[in-house]
Amino acid sequence: MERPDSGRILFEGEDLAAVPDNRLVMLRRKIGFVFQHFNLLSSRTVASNIALPLEITGAPAPQRKKRVAELLDLVGLSDHASKYPALLSGGQKQRVGIARALAANPALLLCDEATSALDPETTSSILKLLSDINHNLGLTLVFITHEMDVVRQLGRHVVVLEHGRIIARGTPDSVLQNDPPLRLPSGLSPTARAGDHTVLRLTLDTQALIAPLLADSAAQATVLDAQARQTGGTQTLEALVQLSTSTPDALSLLQATAQSVEVIGYVPSDT
Repeated sequence: MERPDSGRILFEGEDLAAVPDNRLVMLRRKIGFVFQHFNLLSSRTVASNIALPLEITGAPAPQRKKRVAELLDLVGLSDHASKYPALLSGGQKQRVGIARALAANPALLLCDEATSALDPETTSSILKLLSDINHNLGLTLVFITHEMDVVRQLGRHVVVLEHGRIIARGTPDSVLQNDPPLRLPSGLSPTARAGDHTVLRLTLDTQALIAPLLADSAAQATVLDAQARQTGGTQTLEALVQLSTSTPDALSLLQATAQSVEVIGYVPSDT
């Protein structure tokens, strides 16, 4: 979208930073984009949202109809073609976004934190879909994320950026080998049952004190595990916390204070 001041961006053997504008437009059409917050057009049905890129490129109506049907089948939404986005769940909306990004048969799919707005169970299903697309279509995926579990599940080659510079790169195992995962509690479920406690993953600046933070949240909280993380010159504290109550006020306070708050599941109250 922006030409860099220096360096090269190579895509299919061509430098995107140097090609003329008319060629850049053509190359951009070979790059699909999946947004973090779906960005669907509320006035269009599922089918017409998916067809939008084909309309822009002037594809004939029969070709658009055939391609949309193929993509609806691919993402498991054939029965939802005539629905509007307001009637869809978050996971279904993201499936529409993925189908739309694939409409023009791209060579590269960019995913900008495509699971950060989803619950754990839906995240797993979207990652499974993207993995299947990667394997079955031979399509390259570039996935931007802050979630280490996503890196472990989906990544083959990992690049870690800090302030715009690469500070680590390699396979997920090599990059994360000094970053042991937090110990998850037994009985963790992606869906809540009556009386369950909420389990959160918090990331905080190491200068923040976790005990007063949890006390101020007005929720009975237990720290299950915590580890200091070092990324370049930045040190953070990652903690696994179990809340006996997860009121909107408690979660809002945690979200306002911590660098990130992620609901990773639910456990029975006697865990």
